[in-house]
Amino acid sequence: MSKRFTAGAVATAATLALTVTGMVAPANAEPTSSRTFTVVAEDGVSADAAIAAIRAAGGTVVSRTDEVGLFQVTSDRADFARQATAAGALLGAAEQKAIGRKPKLDRVEQEHLLAAAGSKGVANGRSKKMDPLDDKLWGLEMIRADQARKIEPGDRRVTVGVLDTGVDASNPDLAPNFNWALSRNFAPDMVDVDGECEVASCLDPVGTDDGGHGTHVAGTIGAAANGFGLSGVAPKVSLVELKGGQDSGYFFLNPVVNSLVHAGNAGLDVVNMSFYVDPWLYNCTANPADSPEAQAEQRAIITAMKRALTFAHHKGVTLVGALGNNHEDLGAPRTDVSSPDYGSDPYPRPIDNDSCWDLPAEGPHVIGVSAVGPSGKKADFSNYGTEQISVAAPGGWFRDGYGTDTYRTDANMILSTYPKKVLQEEGLVDEDGNIVAGFEESVFKQCTAAGECGYYTYLQGTSMASPHAAGVTALIVSRFGKKDGRGGFGLAPDLVEQHLYRTAAEHACPEPRLQTYTNEGRSAEFDAYCAGSLNFNGFYGYGIVDAYAAVKSPLKPHVQP
Repeated sequence: MSKRFTAGAVATAATLALTVTGMVAPANAEPTSSRTFTVVAEDGVSADAAIAAIRAAGGTVVSRTDEVGLFQVTSDRADFARQATAAGALLGAAEQKAIGRKPKLDRVEQEHLLAAAGSKGVANGRSKKMDPLDDKLWGLEMIRADQARKIEPGDRRVTVGVLDTGVDASNPDLAPNFNWALSRNFAPDMVDVDGECEVASCLDPVGTDDGGHGTHVAGTIGAAANGFGLSGVAPKVSLVELKGGQDSGYFFLNPVVNSLVHAGNAGLDVVNMSFYVDPWLYNCTANPADSPEAQAEQRAIITAMKRALTFAHHKGVTLVGALGNNHEDLGAPRTDVSSPDYGSDPYPRPIDNDSCWDLPAEGPHVIGVSAVGPSGKKADFSNYGTEQISVAAPGGWFRDGYGTDTYRTDANMILSTYPKKVLQEEGLVDEDGNIVAGFEESVFKQCTAAGECGYYTYLQGTSMASPHAAGVTALIVSRFGKKDGRGGFGLAPDLVEQHLYRTAAEHACPEPRLQTYTNEGRSAEFDAYCAGSLNFNGFYGYGIVDAYAAVKSPLKPHVQP
């Protein structure tokens, strides 16, 4: 049984502008001060009725997103969440709280930096591309983006939202394509998880990224083909920062929903989502392992995300999401032992496939992307499964090429833009901006004649696969988009999605279908069975995205399934 949502009605309350100014980070408060919650109204409840219920439960509304019936609330009542859940007008409340910072290095995405063995790059012998570092971008070659740009490099009118930790717009490869007017930060810094605020308001300026993840994603989508550094899949589209993630890598409900609503109201064409909504890896409607309060919180997250994704889709946004790095079949998930990942200690949670969702990947209208390595083999870490997968794309795989000299090398991963500040915090670049000895094959620095420098590094994950697919969707909109009656430009998301699937390069399941990764040093937990046919299967979906086929093949009218 598929868990995909059906399109539901969004909140019918009057539309108001999103409020960012004055948003507070609850982690800045003393333990005895108010706590912060994201509250979701029941379907069909007006904003006035919801606010009245919030006040009756002991809460104060700080900001509101009427388009989806979502409110950010502060309260000093210890039982506020229980009172809000009991109110007939409210679905539930999710508290925003934290217990500490995430590890400096991600165990999947930065595996090469955590590896004990050497991980120098290996020359790949590919021909020189447009930009100096493009010969290291095997992913662009795999999806034929290098050929696609000769037909369609992207249209400046096409806007791609990077819903992530921010975007470092000072990088000379991102600056030419960065859209300052539409970019927003919806995620104020939280001291307990992000460290000390860089600015007094704790709301980092647009065009910055203290996490690094969003900048890497942005470069893969649309780094400029300008003879400098490297280029993206769609090097002439516009990049829009939607900062919905904390510097530390957490993605809370309120900033994510507000980012999606803004994307819809601003008329963005594509949004990339390389994350899952914290604190639950899977949000369940009534998991017996969870307390009644936790169940209500998860129901609120499910409903709010469903509304926000549907709202954006109906506003013309094509939604692309990473399938996740938990090496599991999303149609038959394992027991969740990582949730909640903040607020309290995690505990084992058996996951019922029919009533639990990994969001946003399993949400409505989301194109789910798995990750492959340079060999085309599904990366060991990548989630998969016929229930949720749509397509596959290059995501990097450090351990690809077992038995060859490419095994466990950085060059197997995805190279993209990265902030100098974060590289310095990770110990890869010194205080003078120079690459630390020993990391010359992991980090690259390019400077213009004017002395403006950009930095680049390798990461891997479905987070890196998703922007390859998002870049191809942006090329599809660029190639086949039309002016609309409001003076805008775009293409219906259903048409974009269908064309992406139709032009993907079909890839059969491997033989044997049960793939093991023992040679690569993985346990039996990583074993993965590929179900399905050549046309559609659990490892590759409809195939590996193909940018050249996407811009060269004619667009066909949308056919309802």
